[in-house]
Amino acid sequence: MSSRPPRQGSVMATDFAVFLRRFLTTHLAGLRGYSPNTIVSYRDAFKLLICYFRDERSTPPEKLTLELIDVAAITGFLDWLQTSRRNTASTRNQRLAAVDSFFTWMQSQDPARMACYQDILAIPAKKHDRPALAHLTVEQTRQLLALPDRSTRKGRRDATLLATLYDTAARAQELADLTVRDLRLDSPAMAVLTGKGRKTRHVPLADNTTALLVAYLAEQQLDRAGHDDYPVFFNQHRSKLSRGGIAWIIRKYQAQAADPALANAHLSPHILRHSKVMHLYDVGIPLPYIRDILGHVDLSTTEIYARASTEAKRKALEAAYTDVVTTDLPEWNQNSELLNWLASL
Repeated sequence: MSSRPPRQGSVMATDFAVFLRRFLTTHLAGLRGYSPNTIVSYRDAFKLLICYFRDERSTPPEKLTLELIDVAAITGFLDWLQTSRRNTASTRNQRLAAVDSFFTWMQSQDPARMACYQDILAIPAKKHDRPALAHLTVEQTRQLLALPDRSTRKGRRDATLLATLYDTAARAQELADLTVRDLRLDSPAMAVLTGKGRKTRHVPLADNTTALLVAYLAEQQLDRAGHDDYPVFFNQHRSKLSRGGIAWIIRKYQAQAADPALANAHLSPHILRHSKVMHLYDVGIPLPYIRDILGHVDLSTTEIYARASTEAKRKALEAAYTDVVTTDLPEWNQNSELLNWLASL
């Protein structure tokens, strides 16, 4: 049997093309179960890498092989992202993470070039200042969730949607994918969310959110038999809401806010997720519990909320007690006793 790579049309596929296709389809989508959005992000990183070789190294895509991709090439690619494409350090690091994932996998697929792949994996991420973790205060969150007009059918839907999004700390896509089957509204009430990598987690629901969901499902006749697989939140065409649709609902009510700080905040579904977690941490919920609610695999990912909360408290304390501790100290070189002691040494 021939070991040559298969042809794609009239052009022989390179080893890079063959392995990249397997990585994106069989490995990421099949074995790892990554979400379509994550796979698209990885795909876009490699599209840029291919463009870099074509435009900067005069290597057309049909001639790009694994042998041409080494430490110097990847380093040049990362520099090109920042200089020519004006990418931030954060975006550069995201592209590097996709490259690292590919070459980590390639070590098991092509052991003969393992040393080269490990050299690429040793390329460090670029340090950058992390932006402050944006979130709403408890009062701002309460104001936002109270804005839908609960005397109307659409307002009741939106009030229930916002409450569920906040209470579960769900990602927008997780809320969009929520079906009637995923809700348990008997005590203890909970929602089953399906997150990244198709991993599921059970998130408890507060009593008020549960009451809103019970009334909403009854009004929409979703509590009847045969509706288990219907989306909980849907548009006028009875199709599940998209992430963009959920974001639009949030912005619609934000525009009605009387509080200028809330009206002018950078608000998105993810900000509500951050807000719920910050509120949990501030009242003393342990980080391992918060990690499970968020669906994080590694506790270190969740620790950013602890750091953000600590920094916010430090700034608040500094603002409140500016004059209690002073830095007034005598100049050491004006202290004759100290000078005499030093001279005697």
